Amino acid sequence: MGEQSIILGSGYRKSKAIEARNAERNTEKGKKMIKKAKKKKSVAGVRKNAAVAKKAAVKATQTPENKSYTFFQNVYEVARLIPRGRVTSYGAIAKYLGSGRSARLVGYAMNDAGRQVPHVPAHRVLNRNGLLTGKHHFNPPGLMQKLLEKEGIKVKKDAVIDFKTVFWDPLQELSL
Repeated sequence: MGEQSIILGSGYRKSKAIEARNAERNTEKGKKMIKKAKKKKSVAGVRKNAAVAKKAAVKATQTPENKSYTFFQNVYEVARLIPRGRVTSYGAIAKYLGSGRSARLVGYAMNDAGRQVPHVPAHRVLNRNGLLTGKHHFNPPGLMQKLLEKEGIKVKKDAVIDFKTVFWDPLQELSL
């Protein structure tokens, strides 16, 4: 019973300890914001202050002198290494980064890849069966298939033909 729970808007329970972890408690600003939210004991305050603390923590990890990258930045770096004419899967990138069960998180990163500079070739990242599951995040939705076909990868019914032959496994291709 060490962790206290709060109930957010739709009845969703979230412990204060989890809020603190999400706010990257390693930063001073994150610690201060969580303490402030706990003192207020208001649901909106906890949510707002935790979000502000999380943003501050992410900014702190992105400073040039720190050289510490977030998981999303690591995903983008691996995706930039995928050669033209080859594809990989969300799970393969997650395994390479040491988070084998985080394929969905890699998908979330690919969803945000269009805003990254330098460019991230998100069209080369598919699901484990070679399906173009991320095509709905491209504008227009057929753009992902067109980009792959432009690189010489054959696609039929939203699936890469000969997926195993064009598959690029970062664990085998890159050395840690």
